[in-house]
Amino acid sequence: MHDGKVYDEVTKVTAKDGEVILDGPDGVDLKMSPQAAAETGHELINGAMKATGQERMKYNPHRAK
Repeated sequence: MHDGKVYDEVTKVTAKDGEVILDGPDGVDLKMSPQAAAETGHELINGAMKATGQERMKYNPHRAK
């Protein structure tokens, strides 16, 4: 499913008629329930924090190998 492309564009998020709508790069167009959107938000934050730590550790000469 992943094409190897890394996006730096923010996905636009709106709500309409009790649904959360995502409009992102490369034609991403999703509708989610509020519950699924909230859980996805938590997953995104956790992933972003982990990736930020990994990125910072790349340049740390004292990191464990």
